[in-house]
Amino acid sequence: MLVHGILPPITTPFYPDGNVYFKKLESNVERYSRTPCAGMVVLGSTGEAILLSDQERRDVLKSAREAVAPNKVLIAGTGIESAIETLRLTEYAAEIGYDAAMVRTPHYYKTQMQPANLLAFYRTVADRSPLPVIIYNFPQATGYDIPAEMVIELAEHPNLMGIKESSGNVEKVRKMVEGTRHIQRSVAVTETFEAVTPRMLAAATGSRGDGGELVQVGALAGSVGGMPSSAAVTIVGKMKTRQKEAGFQVLVGAAQKLHPSLDAGAVGGILAFACLAPTSCYEIYAAWKEGDAELARLKQERIAIAAQRMGELGIPGVKYGMDFNGYFGGPARQPLLPLTGAVRDEIERLLADVRN
Repeated sequence: MLVHGILPPITTPFYPDGNVYFKKLESNVERYSRTPCAGMVVLGSTGEAILLSDQERRDVLKSAREAVAPNKVLIAGTGIESAIETLRLTEYAAEIGYDAAMVRTPHYYKTQMQPANLLAFYRTVADRSPLPVIIYNFPQATGYDIPAEMVIELAEHPNLMGIKESSGNVEKVRKMVEGTRHIQRSVAVTETFEAVTPRMLAAATGSRGDGGELVQVGALAGSVGGMPSSAAVTIVGKMKTRQKEAGFQVLVGAAQKLHPSLDAGAVGGILAFACLAPTSCYEIYAAWKEGDAELARLKQERIAIAAQRMGELGIPGVKYGMDFNGYFGGPARQPLLPLTGAVRDEIERLLADVRN
């Protein structure tokens, strides 16, 4: 599966009493669906997944799934400390139609997180997961930083499709990209080379359940040099797809370093800052993809200070920034505390030129 571009790791809205505010969750998802983002991650760190009960995690996954547009990639954060619980949540996400699973590094027993433990954990999950798996490295929260060498070794597994690298280490991104460059897998994409997933194909067929028809591109757009083209598209319902070679996909989590990370070989970002300014993040990616390095640099400079500060303020800061920019942020769950008036004023100043 192809996962390129910008994906917000959406927040989980709460009522003031701490219960999940599902209507606001659905409203946010519907609004993100109208942005140029490639998709969304549900139950990432920004989603306060670690503060939710097992049932709440399932309910949040289901609510977001029902609200998302069919053309957006939908990734479930399913990482729990044990492999068996990770697989249980991953299987549920697959049952309700998610496209991929993002699994954070186990970290509670830090001294025992040796290479053999991590390799066994991710291989067990990848072997049994019904969804393609994205490794999730967030050492600022977990206190554990998975080594690039281990990621390169894990990348050989056919069901480990990529990593979300949130350390902010651009050189590590470069090392992982270079170390996995030999990995090439055929994935389905649209005619404009955007992601295609089984959920999208099901939506394209509607209720008819069309199986699709394989035709040559030459038959659709004429032949080349009098000979039919060897490239082919598959027509499934209302969708035309083709095959593309994709490598091990490195996505980053530090919005303030998005442009240099893309230059280092990343294919996009799962960015908390995109929860409050998705279009501003996308503009960096779009300029880079078009080869306009100067515009990408300028767009990066525009958000760099605000993105850095949001990372320092954490989820309460992100949620207040969402409120300021027209999404629903609302309160975080304890032990995360509300912001002071001075910090809210600071956020408003930082976002004055980064309105969504």
